[in-house]
Amino acid sequence: MTETDTPLVDTHFHVYLKDMPLTSWAWHHPPEDASAERFIEVMDQHGIGFGVIAAASLHGQYNDYVIRSLRRHKRLRGTVFVQPETDMYTLERMKADGVVGIRLFFRRVPDPPDLRSPEYRLLLRRVRDLDWHVHTLVSSPMLPEVIEAVEGAGVKLVIDHFGKPDETLGVNCPGFKALLAAVERGRTWVKMSGGFRMPSPESARSTAQTLLRVSGGERLMWASDWPFAAFEDRVSYAQTIADLRDWVPDAATRRLIAGETPMRLYFSA
Repeated sequence: MTETDTPLVDTHFHVYLKDMPLTSWAWHHPPEDASAERFIEVMDQHGIGFGVIAAASLHGQYNDYVIRSLRRHKRLRGTVFVQPETDMYTLERMKADGVVGIRLFFRRVPDPPDLRSPEYRLLLRRVRDLDWHVHTLVSSPMLPEVIEAVEGAGVKLVIDHFGKPDETLGVNCPGFKALLAAVERGRTWVKMSGGFRMPSPESARSTAQTLLRVSGGERLMWASDWPFAAFEDRVSYAQTIADLRDWVPDAATRRLIAGETPMRLYFSA
């Protein structure tokens, strides 16, 4: 990846329409459509080859639009929200449509799930059997518990947005330390994404440097977080690519993070 080219895979973006149903606790109301076709245009404008749709927490179990988008665009994969009792046949059909994992969202939700309950242990076993992953965003204090439960179930884990370290303690917070230990154990990946959601550019850069020191670039991936929910008029796609070059100066490591690793994880099957 040179200064003039772009990542091969964007591992986290959202697609939705303004008229889609929202959960009662939705934290953001999209100001305009962010359709799959619109994102495909963004990908093409910036030379991105493949993309992974992140299930938007705003819409809860309404996975319909994501799944239909995966059927239309074979260069995309995606994650979904599902009830823990979702049967194997439904999950297998989702996999055939391009779903590669489930999203568990623990921020702002009124009743976070208990991953050690019988129904979630069953769901995690089915995720394992499908060779899927759990894709999560969780407040830093809860992260060690989530990591332990998912690892204990033998399931791959992908953590969004640098793991959202505590804004006061930064990389020294217990949640981020648990994330680093999980990365070293080899079943957890971290998305270098949403830097614009962190307290400052310096904070994002420092967190990225810590992840690089521990992982050497292994187990890291890049993502834009398009269409930048709640930051729609303050962030550009080109800026998220520039952020990657700032965080990861070495071109070979950028190729690993933005190409080789996500292609293996999401597109090898």
